Order: sequence, then structure tokens, then C-alpha cells
Amino acid sequence: MKNFNVIITGIGGQGSITLALIIAEAALKQGYDVKTSEFHGLAQRGGSVPCHVRFDEKIFSPIVLEGNADLIFGLEPLEALRSCYYGSRENSTTFLVDSRKIVPISVPVSGEKYPSLDEIKKDLKSFGEKVIILNVSEKTKALTGNVLATNVYLLGYAYAKKFIPIKKKFLLDGMKEIFRENLFEINKKVFDAGEKDGS
Repeated sequence: MKNFNVIITGIGGQGSITLALIIAEAALKQGYDVKTSEFHGLAQRGGSVPCHVRFDEKIFSPIVLEGNADLIFGLEPLEALRSCYYGSRENSTTFLVDSRKIVPISVPVSGEKYPSLDEIKKDLKSFGEKVIILNVSEKTKALTGNVLATNVYLLGYAYAKKFIPIKKKFLLDGMKEIFRENLFEINKKVFDAGEKDGS
């Protein structure tokens, strides 16, 4: 396997860092060398939170270069678009995006218009081989009563579609490392739902 590069992007509080940690733990347990990087200075203010996870037999840098992402998780559509330059059609990048919009304050303040999902999908297609936008928040809210586990649903879906080369056992082990026992059971339920919908 060549090095595998993942970008996870969203708004502060959506679980970008949590998903990055789960994937990193899972990759380690599967025997890969792993490097991660995150930029979350504005996370507590609702700012962008892009995280990088890279794994292979040997990884020397935690940063995914432009055009080199294999998989981009967009926990918010506009944030996925802001990270589009990490993807490329040449590298067959897959974008997996939750459709729920969280309009940043900068958009109305600057008089800009939040792009439609169709516009976002069209633009992302210039940077990837597959662009999948799912109404994940509604599914996780129905399962758990809130939208906090959309990141884990997307992970289950990505596993089912074989978008990420990590075995289910190690993904679940990674979740056990990150979540307390009661939260693990809830998140496993969400992961299983994502896996089922992706099958």
C-alpha cells in the first residue's frame, strides 16, 4: 500500500479531532506507522478544524500535501469545499460529506451567499473522483437524539464502501480507546448504521 492520506474537516465541536484520533489509533493497531496534525486554534469559536492523518509502513511528515488526499471527510459542506485543494482527480480522492449546513458568521457579515449543496458538489467534483453527500445528521439524531456522532456514522459508511484500508476490528478498537464504555456502545450503534447504509 502507498501512504494513505486522510483529511477531516468541520466546525469546532463537530468531532473532527475525535475522528482523527479514532483513525490514527485504528491504523496503529493494524500495524501502520501513523502521523497526525490538527489546526484548531479557532475551534472553540466555531472556526474551521482541519485534521490530517497519514499512515503507511513508514511516514515522515504529518501534513497531507495539496492534491494528495485519498479520503476527505467533510463534517460540514462549506468546510469540505474549503479543503477541496487537498483532493485531486489524479489521486482519485473521495469526498464524504454531511449535508447539514452550519453557516459561519463571516458569510452574512460579508454579504456573501452560502453556496447550495448542488454548487458545492459540482465544485468538489473538480477535485475528486467520488463526491458523496449524505444527510447524516438526521440519521444520527434519530439514533441517539443528537447530531454529535455524525463523524462516526461517516466512518462506518467509509468502511463499508472500502474507502479506508483499515479492518473493522481495529476501527472499533480505536473507538474503544477514545470513548468511555457507555459512549462506545452508543457510537458503535451509529458506526453499524453507517456501515449498513454503505453496504
